[in-house]
Amino acid sequence: MAKTIAKLVGVVFILVGIVGFFDPHLLHANLGKVHNVVHLVSGALSLYFGFKGSMSAARQFCLIFGIVYGLLGVCGYFIGTGTEHMLVLTPYLQLGMRDHIIHIVIAALYLIGGLAPKSSASD
Repeated sequence: MAKTIAKLVGVVFILVGIVGFFDPHLLHANLGKVHNVVHLVSGALSLYFGFKGSMSAARQFCLIFGIVYGLLGVCGYFIGTGTEHMLVLTPYLQLGMRDHIIHIVIAALYLIGGLAPKSSASD
């Protein structure tokens, strides 16, 4: 399951990274240039582990990225300020409430992939 989730989330990251350059408010998120580049890099890594990585590597990747995106979403919500819980990481990377929610959903998907029981068949 880890490889499947890595592939699916990787494709979504790549698509959002590309579309975000043309529509910076896609899904009402704050998709600046730096944010889009982060999505493209995350997507490329995710696709690599989904297609080329071993099952063990894909599971570990999903766990690590699940934790990272989970912390980003939860900490962003609690550290962010104002009604939008805006978290300004740099002048070029700002995350609001919608970003935090999306990051938590991404974290949950990755964690499901990383924690899913090993299957006898390769996916």
